[in-house]
Amino acid sequence: MQSLVINLLNGVSYGLLLFLLSAGLTLIFSMLGVLNFAHASFYMLGAYVGLAVAARAGFWSALVIAPVLVGLIGAALERWLLRRVRPHGHLAELLLTFGTAYLIGEAVKLVWGLSALSAPVPHALDGTLFTVSGAGFSRYRAFMMAVSVAMLAALYLLLRTSKTGLIVRAALTHARAVEALGHNVPRVFTLVFGAGTALAALAGVIGAPLFVVEPAMADSIGSIVFVVVVTGGLGSLGGALVASLVVGCAQTFAVASEMSLGSLAAFAGQSLPAEWASLSVAQVAPIVPYLLLVAMLALRPRGLFGQRDDEA
Repeated sequence: MQSLVINLLNGVSYGLLLFLLSAGLTLIFSMLGVLNFAHASFYMLGAYVGLAVAARAGFWSALVIAPVLVGLIGAALERWLLRRVRPHGHLAELLLTFGTAYLIGEAVKLVWGLSALSAPVPHALDGTLFTVSGAGFSRYRAFMMAVSVAMLAALYLLLRTSKTGLIVRAALTHARAVEALGHNVPRVFTLVFGAGTALAALAGVIGAPLFVVEPAMADSIGSIVFVVVVTGGLGSLGGALVASLVVGCAQTFAVASEMSLGSLAAFAGQSLPAEWASLSVAQVAPIVPYLLLVAMLALRPRGLFGQRDDEA
């Protein structure tokens, strides 16, 4: 029972971190219709900038400064580059964000090198928050969950109850009408893109003490984020939340499992070849998100809560 409870909490904490990252990508797609291939690179940049700021001003300063700096970079990208290629269609936008991801990756290597870096857990958040039959749940994971939930609440209140949120939601479907009312829609696009990249950077700062900070981290997390966004439904924040929790818990339980594929197949009344049966569930845990993606695309291509058509 203790492992079940702790694994569930670990899965939820990882899932909420994925949501914090995927929420920014979902906002950008909802507003601009752009699948930002550089989104995971902004997550990586946030982790590195957060490390640099924390080394000089402390973790709590990095938690604010790094997302702001990376968000400004994202806003500049939309204002001076993405806006220029938008008239040429989605392919040009995808190629631009792909090139941006490559440039960010190379810049990180030039500034911080190729070696993996470790981010220390803040002293106030170090240690165990509580134990369940001897198994502990860390304070830092609880903090990560609290920040993610707070950002979810802030996004909901901003988009649903504020005038700014009303303008953003109206610009999504009636951009010309909103512009005719005197609102600067291109500026709204820039703010949304900057806010989305800032959320990715915040996820990078928070996730750095739990994961290795190295130049390949964008590649490892980026594909999972796209799994979350597609599974939840392109453009749906609620879908991104549900998919994040499902992927986070599924991967966490798979990693912690001691079962083999053979015993799992036997439980389902099936049999596997010997070379497959000897593999443990933990060994195949990295492919669990992609199995979920394939199943979702086969059964419901628009995702759990998808609202945008492919032609949109």
